[in-house]
Amino acid sequence: MHQDQAEPQPGAPGAPPLAPGGPPPGGGIAEDTALELLVHGVGGSTPAEMLDDPCTVRVSGDQTAAVHRRAQDADAEQRPEDYRGKPVPEAYVWSNLTSGNGSRALWLLLLPFMVVNLAHWMRPSTTGRRTAVRLYGLLVRLVALSLTVLLTAAACEVALDLVAWQCAGTESCSGGRAWLGFLAADAQGHGGWWSQPGRRLALAALVPGALTALLWYLSHRTWRSYESQQPLPAVDRAEQEAEERAPHAALGRPGFWYGRRLGARLRAAHTSAGLLTVGAAVAGPAAGHDRLPGGSSLLGALGSALQAALLVTAVAVVWVVSRRGRAESRLDEHLDRLVRALPLTALTLSLLSLGYAGWSRPGWQSAGRLPGDETFGTLVLAQGALVVVLAATARRLHATTPERRTVLRGLGGPAVAMLACALGGVMTGGVAQRLADWLDNGSTPGAPGGPIPGPPVLLTWQASVLPPLLVILLAVLVWYAVRTHRRARREEARVAADYPGEPLDATRTARIASARALAALTDRAPVVVGVVSSVTLLLGAGALVGAWTTGRVPGEAARELPAVVSGAAATAQALGSWLIGFGFLLFVTWGRRAYRDPAARRTIGILWDVGTFWPRAAHPFAPPCYAERSVPDLTWRIASWTRETGGRVVLSGHSQGSVLAAAAAWQLRPSARRRVALLTYGSPLERLYGRWFPAHFGPVALTTLHGEVDCWRNLWRHTDPIGGPVRVSTEGRPEVDRAPLADPLAHGRTAAHPLPAPILGHSDYQADPAFAEERARLLARLEKPASLPKQLPGADGRPAQGSSGRSSG
Repeated sequence: MHQDQAEPQPGAPGAPPLAPGGPPPGGGIAEDTALELLVHGVGGSTPAEMLDDPCTVRVSGDQTAAVHRRAQDADAEQRPEDYRGKPVPEAYVWSNLTSGNGSRALWLLLLPFMVVNLAHWMRPSTTGRRTAVRLYGLLVRLVALSLTVLLTAAACEVALDLVAWQCAGTESCSGGRAWLGFLAADAQGHGGWWSQPGRRLALAALVPGALTALLWYLSHRTWRSYESQQPLPAVDRAEQEAEERAPHAALGRPGFWYGRRLGARLRAAHTSAGLLTVGAAVAGPAAGHDRLPGGSSLLGALGSALQAALLVTAVAVVWVVSRRGRAESRLDEHLDRLVRALPLTALTLSLLSLGYAGWSRPGWQSAGRLPGDETFGTLVLAQGALVVVLAATARRLHATTPERRTVLRGLGGPAVAMLACALGGVMTGGVAQRLADWLDNGSTPGAPGGPIPGPPVLLTWQASVLPPLLVILLAVLVWYAVRTHRRARREEARVAADYPGEPLDATRTARIASARALAALTDRAPVVVGVVSSVTLLLGAGALVGAWTTGRVPGEAARELPAVVSGAAATAQALGSWLIGFGFLLFVTWGRRAYRDPAARRTIGILWDVGTFWPRAAHPFAPPCYAERSVPDLTWRIASWTRETGGRVVLSGHSQGSVLAAAAAWQLRPSARRRVALLTYGSPLERLYGRWFPAHFGPVALTTLHGEVDCWRNLWRHTDPIGGPVRVSTEGRPEVDRAPLADPLAHGRTAAHPLPAPILGHSDYQADPAFAEERARLLARLEKPASLPKQLPGADGRPAQGSSGRSSG
């Protein structure tokens, strides 16, 4: 039976004798002892599956992430003679960091924050250009800040404008809703104590205020739980100073996986931005009313002073975000004083705004909309300008050291930042459109004759451009479907050549060729992202111009135009309103399903495995970074084991596990790194990470890693949609990439495979005999590095007979 649920903790009675840092004192230790540390990939795995044994024990770690062994291997260090010529297998299980909890699927609602955080790490690789590098990081952080303001402004639009201002102030809207009765006012503006517009706004402001507080709490709590792990320390002060001065690949810098100071600064700035947005949304209408003829001069002066204070604090927030980026050359542990002062100042001003708006103003009545068009228009304009400048900066960086395989010629980061803004617009516009549609009893939001004016005109224009965007996206997908079909036909000849001497079946050949063609679609994703981002930018600019020049929704603005144009505009408006609302509901429904359905939760967990590898360097409210826990885990385990035993390690990573393995190898001290061999399979190191994140996984970084570890072999298949070759320059060292593995192992029925062999794609690499062959070669090279030739035998990729097992992914 599987023992992970009830095993004793290390050190407790009945616990395995292995200590977390290595073998117990006095245990037998041999320098030729080998450890195979398996790291699973996307989607997670169990220790029993990874170790191919139902009886496993946890030797280090907790319920979130831990190292496991087979029960029979728990005291392997005390019996080195039993492990001559074979490694001690261990499994590092980290799936609970991403998909182990159903509530974590609700992070899906913060997808725009995660996407813009990815844009920060997509900076092109460059030589020099420190000013441009800093400008790139600054621009991404400002885009991220605008998304926080956008989210808070959308919450204010829903709670303050649509509910408290429009519906509660209109008898035809609030009359049939008992839950709005205490806020409602009649046609003459009479009602209860809460019926005055300022008091309604102050009460409704608690909703976006609570949302901001919730985001701060989640960000702070997840940082303490997942990202506050200390990296491996230097042995002494001199070694630490030498490490800081030495040139490193970015992921090998001492402070790369510990950004406490920047994270705290960004969390304080974004929390303050949210609170200031709430304060401005409440104080603005009240101050505008007080400055009208007949208003109170004292309240008018107080409102102007409050708005000035909000503006000054907002400038301070922008300065804090702009002032400092990541410090990776050392541990960034010191906190700034403003981490507490800035949010407290913003909170104080917001509370003063609520009190100011709640002051009695008997003659005030709510009519029309709050000034949401100006707010959302300014945000959209600022986001578009920032993305354009970001694109120019990225192109300049890419031009210094152009790399052929970098996606979109260095424009991957700006394209993804544009997608983040588009996602933010879909989610904010979607919730506003759906709520407005519900409040006005099914009428088209913003159309004349409805009980309420509806959401800002710009949000309706943004919804209206969604249908043409989907049409263009569909055309791109159809084009790629045709190309994939043609590629599959061409692959059939290659499939036949890969299985010489075997009887061929046309149906089987077509299936294998289709699997290869579909796997190749991954390499076409940059074009799709580029097209969608470019079209989104152009259509968004058109929506902004249309909203500001006409001041009316598309259907009304096109009424004077020919009937065809007018009808198309009205159709786009109605269809876009439905689609943008449906898009938001899809996010909510998917998150709710993931909470109840383990299969759906596993699928969303795969998305987070890819999207949350990177630290929160641009947006503090993005989902937490699991690598800031898993990379120190692996580094500590390898370093402590090699130090205590003097043995060698085969770091075996599948899929996303290979990325964690590479990051851990970069973090090791040179003495420990020389005792490590990398075995990667189904690895996206170059195919995805190298192309999308060239500054950190580009050719220079991967070639450096190849030169620093003792040896490295990579296995891949043509049918794998995620993994691929790492394309490392060898320069006299052994080749890293083995020739592509045959998949399936046999085309038809053979003596070795009497039943049809499955097409494995991204899974079950350990089931291929080549896996055991390459692992044995790595162990042999680690044991006697001087006696082996530069070129490993078997690099032609011919599979040898050997043992098989389960995939660690």
